[in-house]
Amino acid sequence: MEGGKWYSLMDKVCAPNTLALAWARVRANQGAAGVDGQSVGRFEAKAGAYLAELAEELREGAYRPQAVKRVEIPKGAGQTRPLGIPTVKDRIAQAAVKLEIEPIFEFHNWRPATGSVRGGGARTRCGKWTGCSRRVTPRWWMPT
Repeated sequence: MEGGKWYSLMDKVCAPNTLALAWARVRANQGAAGVDGQSVGRFEAKAGAYLAELAEELREGAYRPQAVKRVEIPKGAGQTRPLGIPTVKDRIAQAAVKLEIEPIFEFHNWRPATGSVRGGGARTRCGKWTGCSRRVTPRWWMPT
């Protein structure tokens, strides 16, 4: 980050430290296997090789997420609801992107539901956060 501007996020997402932290979070959460049938335990056996492969795919732009496994889970009163289970590899990629993107939006105070949660609309929030007038296009939420 130079002068408050981000240029490339992919190099940060592909970084071994980022993928290792993302893998640690996915491993701690456990979860079921996705459509490929690979469990967290099976991934852990060759985690180094799989993470290196994922980093290379992300770096080259060849990464494509797999389909999401759909299962029905009980909701109560005899009803069920669908639940999507991504593969372990896809969960790691998602966690890595979240790790890099979340601090950017938090830094810029970007909160999509703030107006409805705390009262007031977008103009009220804009006025409180940046002091902009209604005649000025609010840019507080845009990472520049």
